[in-house]
Amino acid sequence: MTDMTMTEPAKPTIAPNAASKSDAAKTATGSKTPAKPNVKMITLDQLAREMKMPPRDARMLLRLAAKQTKVYPTLGKEHVARQPWSWAPGSKALDEARKALSSTPTV
Repeated sequence: MTDMTMTEPAKPTIAPNAASKSDAAKTATGSKTPAKPNVKMITLDQLAREMKMPPRDARMLLRLAAKQTKVYPTLGKEHVARQPWSWAPGSKALDEARKALSSTPTV
């Protein structure tokens, strides 16, 4: 029977130096991988501040708008359930989100 208090630390499956060597080998052979640009996403909090409304109300209105697929087709398609609302700058879904939040009257 093994004692639960005597455990050995898990060893990494890949050595840290091996990953950096393979990356260096790819660049040395001329294989250029396109660098992913750091796209700063626009969050619901930023959009709510822009529209001068509480984020909670904005979230509720966006949920309702996402269900209206004929009026806002890309808004519902781009949002993943149980994930925070965020959009790429200049995207069609961001335009639809702004439209949905501006078309509703605020009290």
